Amino acid sequence: MRGILNGTTNFILTRMEGGMDYADALAEAQRLGYAEAVPDADVLGWDALAKVTILANTVFGAELHPQDSPCQGITEITPEQIAAAAADGARYKLIGRVWREGDTVRASVGPQLVSDSHPLAGVGGATNAMTITTDTLGDVTIVGPGAGRRETGFSLLNDLIAIGRSS
Repeated sequence: MRGILNGTTNFILTRMEGGMDYADALAEAQRLGYAEAVPDADVLGWDALAKVTILANTVFGAELHPQDSPCQGITEITPEQIAAAAADGARYKLIGRVWREGDTVRASVGPQLVSDSHPLAGVGGATNAMTITTDTLGDVTIVGPGAGRRETGFSLLNDLIAIGRSS
């Protein structure tokens, strides 16, 4: 599994592709309600790390903790790097990954170059997406809403309903 698991960082990177610098893109994300006043959980990759840890443990049956996996955010990506990637037919995305190495499950989060030919490259704005590699269908990519007040509220409501049903 590999994907864009944080809509805030995807929004910032998309705005940087449009010519904004990091600080201005972050300020816009905050103004629109995508980023918190203290955005560290998003921009340093911690939110995506929590999600890949949950995926590793739930889907792969692992027993990972966030500190078991490498994590890097987007704060060091420059407009020059964004432009160079575009010239090479690629885009930067904050990618969360979960995979098997033999019997061991691994996870990571970090900025990666994604080729323009990959479905994840076309996912812009405050949107999330996940490419799941299957043995039967090959790669399957799922795209859906990411950051935002309504999206977060809906997810919280779903979680509360699930907790209530399991009690």
